[in-house]
Amino acid sequence: MGAFFETIPETLIKWVVVLEQKVFWVSTAPLSGNGHVNVSPKGGQSFGIPDVKSFYFVDMTGSGNETISHLLEPGNGRITILFNAFEGPPRILRFWGKGRVLEYGTSEFNDIVERENIDVIPGVRSVIVVDIHQVGTSCGYSVPVFDFKEFRTTLNDFFKRKEDKYLAGNEKESMDRYWALKNAWSMDGLPGMLRGRQAASRYGVKPIKKMVGDKAPKNGANQDLRRGFQLEHLIIIILTLLLTISLATHPAFQQQARTRIQDVMLHVKAVPDALPSSVRFRD
Repeated sequence: MGAFFETIPETLIKWVVVLEQKVFWVSTAPLSGNGHVNVSPKGGQSFGIPDVKSFYFVDMTGSGNETISHLLEPGNGRITILFNAFEGPPRILRFWGKGRVLEYGTSEFNDIVERENIDVIPGVRSVIVVDIHQVGTSCGYSVPVFDFKEFRTTLNDFFKRKEDKYLAGNEKESMDRYWALKNAWSMDGLPGMLRGRQAASRYGVKPIKKMVGDKAPKNGANQDLRRGFQLEHLIIIILTLLLTISLATHPAFQQQARTRIQDVMLHVKAVPDALPSSVRFRD
C-alpha cells in the first residue's frame, strides 16, 4: 500500500531506470487560482535519476510549454512526476519537488548533457531537473495492464525533417522561430522560453494565441498570475482605506482617541525617574 520517503529508495530507482519505465506524467500549475493545471505525458528513454534526491527528463519541443512557464514563474516551481506500472505488480510512484528549466544552449544545459551523457536530438528545447523533497508510492490496483509495443517516432521524425530543411538554407524552419511562435508564452499568458521570447523580438514573430473566447488572456497581460494580485485584492484595499478614514474622522472615535492619549501621558508622568531627563515632562 502507500508509503512516503524523503529520498528515492534503491528498489524504486531500479524499478524506474533498470526496468526502463516507458511513460510518465508531469503535472504543474500556475500560482493563480484562475490559471490552468497542466498534465503532460512523456514517453521514451529520456529521463534519469542522478541521485536519491533528483530526477531529470529531456523536454522535447511541442506546441505547448505549460511546464516551462509554471516552473519559471517567480515563487512557483512546483512539479509532480508520476509513474504507473502497466505490467508486472501494480504500483504508482510520485516525485514531488521543485523544478528547474535548463534551456537549450545555456551553460547549465550543456553541463548536464555532458554529465549525464544525454543524447541531444533535433527538437530538444530543455532539460527539466526536479529537486525532490518527497517520494510516494500507492497501490495502483485499478490501473489496467498493457503490453508495450514500441515508442512513437513521429515527433522525432518531424523535428529531424525540420532541421534538415533549416540546414538546407530555409531560415523559416529554424527552431528559434518555432519557439517564438509557440513556446514564448503559456495558455494563461505567462512567459515561457526565454530564447523563444528573444527570437520573437529579433525576427518579428507574433506568438500564437492559445486560448479562445472572450476570457482568453493576452500574452503577458495577466501579470496577476505571477504576482498573485487580483482585482478582488484591490477592492479589499480600497474598502479598508475608506473604513480607516471614516473611523479616523468620526467624532466619537476622535474623543476616544484623545482620552486614551491622556491616560498614557498620565502614566508616563507618574514614573519620571524611569525616564531620561531629555524626555521628562513638566507640569
